[in-house]
Amino acid sequence: MKLGLVALAAVLLGGCAPSFYDGVPPGAPKDAFYADVAGVRLRFVEAGEGPPVVLLHGFASALETWHGVMAELAKKHRVLALDMKGFGWSGRPEGDYSPQAEAQLVLALMEQRNIHGAMVVAHSWGSSVALAMALAAPERVSRIALYDAWVYEEQLPTTFLWARATGVGEALFDLFYSERADEKIARAFYDPKKYVSERFVEEVEKALDRPGTTAAALAAVRAQRYADMQKQYPTIKQPVLLLWGREDEVTLLTYGERLSRELPHAHLVVYPRCGHFPMIEAAGPSTEELVKFLDAEAP
Repeated sequence: MKLGLVALAAVLLGGCAPSFYDGVPPGAPKDAFYADVAGVRLRFVEAGEGPPVVLLHGFASALETWHGVMAELAKKHRVLALDMKGFGWSGRPEGDYSPQAEAQLVLALMEQRNIHGAMVVAHSWGSSVALAMALAAPERVSRIALYDAWVYEEQLPTTFLWARATGVGEALFDLFYSERADEKIARAFYDPKKYVSERFVEEVEKALDRPGTTAAALAAVRAQRYADMQKQYPTIKQPVLLLWGREDEVTLLTYGERLSRELPHAHLVVYPRCGHFPMIEAAGPSTEELVKFLDAEAP
């Protein structure tokens, strides 16, 4: 009922459109590296040598998600991680925030960094970007690993569908996007008391306050239209590793099981007592499984 009243008010009164932000958000780390890609300032980090691996974070997240994973992969691989357009310390310009558009930016960044092909590891919403890369440029993606993938139209909550309407989306995001960040974060973990510290929540809230964040997030939500894209998943021929938290309330395990059936060469690994972030709550076993999967690419 509360959301219904908000939606009605938005339609009648009109929502206030949030502003985008073209440049690097203020307060960015002074030692951060950036690339200009198709008019977007993308923050990235690189480490290690060997077969290339690209790391893609999830919605409302950043490359720091991969801190522990990156350190392990860099022992044998050249690892490239980035803040995708609209998130982390990358720019938040007006434009296309669809998985396909984000995929083209990642492929262009790879080209700038002289990476002509790579294995791609992604989390949640970033998984849709990884699959879009494989569909658009299959010759440049050799293997895919997805953590708790967010890639189906049926996964979208009602608020995301309502947000597609002009005015309604603006009102919803103004009221609810940054409200009670601690509760949203806690829902993503099986054991939030262990992993969701006060400092963690404060850092997330600071990230949500960066200029352009609400506009970019709303644009990314409106661009999550998977109905046509998901019909193409059976055409993806690369080996795929699916890593899933059994207790994930954000991307339910049933979608992992569905994806494992629809991708021709997929293998699903499930971690008990684990939520939406296996790379954190099941860090040891999930990273070990990932390393084994990626090392199979080496001669």
